[in-house]
Amino acid sequence: MPELANDNPSFVLHGIEDVKYEDRPVPEISGEQVLVQIVKTGICGSDVHYLEHGRIGNFVLEKPMCLGHESSGIVAKLGPDVKSSSGLKEGMRVALEPGVSCRVCGACKSGAYELCQHMSFAATPPTIYGTLARYYVLPADLCHPIPDSVSFEDGAMIEPLSVGVHSVSTLGQCKSNYTVVVFGCGPVGLLCMAVAKALGARRVIAVDINQERLEFAKNYAATDIYIPSKRNQDEDSDVYAARASEELRTELGIPALGRGAIDLAIDATGAPSCIAMSLHLLKPAGTFVAVGMGANLNIPVSFFQMITKQLRLVGSFRYGQGDYEFAISLVERGLVDLKPLATHRYSFKDALEAFEATKKGKGADGKAVIKCLIDAPQ
Repeated sequence: MPELANDNPSFVLHGIEDVKYEDRPVPEISGEQVLVQIVKTGICGSDVHYLEHGRIGNFVLEKPMCLGHESSGIVAKLGPDVKSSSGLKEGMRVALEPGVSCRVCGACKSGAYELCQHMSFAATPPTIYGTLARYYVLPADLCHPIPDSVSFEDGAMIEPLSVGVHSVSTLGQCKSNYTVVVFGCGPVGLLCMAVAKALGARRVIAVDINQERLEFAKNYAATDIYIPSKRNQDEDSDVYAARASEELRTELGIPALGRGAIDLAIDATGAPSCIAMSLHLLKPAGTFVAVGMGANLNIPVSFFQMITKQLRLVGSFRYGQGDYEFAISLVERGLVDLKPLATHRYSFKDALEAFEATKKGKGADGKAVIKCLIDAPQ
């Protein structure tokens, strides 16, 4: 275990398109806190959104904030009250679960701590801390040990994989033999497909408008891929959703009812047309899980489909109890392979280049970006 450094280089957002490298103090720890030395950090679409817009919904940047929340690292120091039962030791490799709930509200006590209204989440206002730094502090129970077979890059991607676990397994209750459709082939959509495949889904159908992303999905976790036809001029949105859904069923040979019908629909886009198609595609008593946040969060829903098919509609926010442990287990056992998603790598000094590549969807090499990973400060 290397000696503790006396500086904490950080990648800090000051405003829209205004980021600076700053040397922040090395955090002090107390009680059951753990000081983690960051090794790898992945760039999430939300990080880019804060850079471009300074806000996501009601989370508004009001003071300088260190970016980054998808990270792995090494336990650098344990607080005085960290219990031996935590299993943590200095030098241990960990994946960071970057949201600290209040632990005393009704949501926390019921086990749904992801719904805590007092959550302090890395790189999300009003917090000023993120993981694109040398050091980060977390309670011991949010530092999840990763086995030697799980690389630091894999460890950083446990965060978005846990989003997929929460959406598909915890909330979507995906079972072996399910037919699952996933809208959106970005990182979260791909990981939702990977989780569905790992759980034994009969078919995993990827829907997107980008052929290159669909081909990646087919090679990664999807059994079927599909590009919906375009909406006709002046065509009602629900009429279009019904038509496009029927075209998908016909082309892929998916029944509306019975064996092989769509049990679970995951939307990782936030696009109104994708949400509408999901409701039309689902079989009666099917489940729809919304995990993607689009530009427009006020979306009309076909209540006719929801009511007459008695659909179960669920919103999915981050991850909760047991999701991280399950995600690590999937990777450790080889049921989910995260390595193909790590398409571009950057040094800490080139962090802004990683953000630009994520924003554009292509790196300087001209290759499509799935996930950019940034090394910690040297």
